[in-house]
Amino acid sequence: MDAGIGQFIPLILIFVIFYFFLIRPQQKKVKDHKAMVEALKRGDKVITSGGILGTVERIIDNEKVEVKISDNVNVEVVRATGIQSLVSSIEPKK
Repeated sequence: MDAGIGQFIPLILIFVIFYFFLIRPQQKKVKDHKAMVEALKRGDKVITSGGILGTVERIIDNEKVEVKISDNVNVEVVRATGIQSLVSSIEPKK
C-alpha cells in the first residue's frame, strides 16, 4: 500500500510545479487584462491585437469600443479580445 502512494509523489510534485509556474501566472495575467479592458475610457491610447495604435473615441456597449487610428478613420474593436494593452502616455521631448 505504501509503495503505491510513493509512485504518485513525483506526479503530484510535477503538478504543483506546473501550477505555480504556468497556471497561476496565466490566471493573474488574464485577470489583469480583464480589469484593464473594463476600465477603458475615452481618450485612452491602446494597442489592438493586430498591433494597430489608436485612441478610444467612444464606448459603444459592453462588448465594443470605437478606436480612432487616423484622421477620419475609426474602427470598431471587440473590447475583450481586440484590445491588447494600454500605451503609457510619455510626453514627447521638445
